[in-house]
Amino acid sequence: MPKRLLKIRQVGVLLHVVFFLSGIATVLIGQVLPILIRRFSLSDLGAGYLFPAQILVGALTGNLLSSYIGRRGGYIWATGIGCFLMTGGLLLMNSANYWICVAGFVVNGLGTGLTLPAINLLVLEMSTGNTAAALSILNFCWGAGAIVSKPFVDRLSTSDSIFIPTVLLATAMAIGGLATLLTAPNSRGTTTAVGGDSEPARQIWRTGVAWAIAIFNFVHVGFESGIGGWMTTFSDRLDPSSASRVISPTLLYFGFFVLGRGFLPALFRFVSENVVFLANLFLMLCGLIVSLTATSVVQAGIGAAMAGLGTSVIFPMNVARFGRIFGAEASRRAAPFFIAGTLGSAILSWLIGFLSDRMGSLRLGMLTLIASVLVLLVLQIALMLGRTTAKAEAP
Repeated sequence: MPKRLLKIRQVGVLLHVVFFLSGIATVLIGQVLPILIRRFSLSDLGAGYLFPAQILVGALTGNLLSSYIGRRGGYIWATGIGCFLMTGGLLLMNSANYWICVAGFVVNGLGTGLTLPAINLLVLEMSTGNTAAALSILNFCWGAGAIVSKPFVDRLSTSDSIFIPTVLLATAMAIGGLATLLTAPNSRGTTTAVGGDSEPARQIWRTGVAWAIAIFNFVHVGFESGIGGWMTTFSDRLDPSSASRVISPTLLYFGFFVLGRGFLPALFRFVSENVVFLANLFLMLCGLIVSLTATSVVQAGIGAAMAGLGTSVIFPMNVARFGRIFGAEASRRAAPFFIAGTLGSAILSWLIGFLSDRMGSLRLGMLTLIASVLVLLVLQIALMLGRTTAKAEAP
């Protein structure tokens, strides 16, 4: 095997491992939220502010820095630096001071904001075949980390301390960051270094379809963050004893999320992308209705599993759609796409807490998620009709 190809494969394996760890770190906020609510005596509105802290302040800045560092030093550097930032953020979460704890979520968000788009774009550039399948496999690793996150916290934390799980994760993240940066000098000029913008790249954000795909990402990532961030608290309030159960609605959500990323890419060979989009969005909607009308944790778990399966391949398919429509130059101008997702994640997660606090019911606050899926269905139909019209009018 040529040395260059072997090197690329080694980098690819490392990126998938880091993505797995990033999955744990990204959704950790939802798993530790009940503990922090007790530790700091927070209302739902107060707890909801932790999401903008991690996502809006931290991850949004990280997205901007990821694009800047990626264009100048290579996305592999953005990945390594992001790992070290997540390490620091995880350790700060253990502070008894509320604002230092909030700072920890900001720094953790800064790290995920650097790492997640950088790795997605690296794999997009490295993929020579079906990009949707390659990105689904990558995001399967993120989902596996998300699955591990809740039992990881449940087994190693106490009713008011998250010290052990955060320290262990921070150690693993630091090792991953060091290994990533050690590959950086030899990776430039291959798959990780990105050159200057070309004219076609600069034209991307002058098209309506680019912004439609970005808005789709805004709503969908907001949905993922909202359900992943609040499902643990929702099920705890539905039945306080659910916190001690191994199989919880949160675990089922992320479990079927990962399961979908494992087998749904095989469907790409038999049905069109648009069919998969629509079918999965309808499955998400049905799952939400089942969960949010639940009178038991079992019913909530069934709905969460349906929603997890439905949302599993939406994000990688949307990234692949962006890359397919705009070509190889897309990765150099993808910052608005990822920034839109970051904004959606922060705003919709916060909105659930805000509405829950105002209406006195988390169940009512989570109706925001149903509205989100309805918006996604409208956007998907608009994108389908827009692309069909464009093809029909082409000479």
